[in-house]
Amino acid sequence: MLLRLALFVFDLPGQPPDYVRPPGSTSPRYFELLENNTHLIYPGLAVLVLLLIAVGILQAWRSEDMDGLQKANLKREIIGELRREVHGMTADSLSKNLGVPSLRLLRILEEMQKDSILESRTDTRRITTWRMKGI
Repeated sequence: MLLRLALFVFDLPGQPPDYVRPPGSTSPRYFELLENNTHLIYPGLAVLVLLLIAVGILQAWRSEDMDGLQKANLKREIIGELRREVHGMTADSLSKNLGVPSLRLLRILEEMQKDSILESRTDTRRITTWRMKGI
């Protein structure tokens, strides 16, 4: 009789336990950590995302750049074309003659204008003509 009483009162090893409530989906401790520190976690994630976006933009911008030798050769070709056309050329016509994408060519032309090699004039039709400075 004492043995049966012990079986009901105490859980003996090897016997299945009585009903235990199944664990819920929110019972892990990391949920508590997230809920208690949302004022730190969400702004941190926002800063991280903005940082990754900025790094991606800078990386894409740098991949468009040319190395120094290519840039020097392109500048030499631009100067050669503009010396042939004394009255100047548009960026589109230069792009077609040199076989260079327009955006890359415009970046080089603006850089050459900063260096006082070229000058640009925009007429009333909003067509920009690039020509050598001093010619």
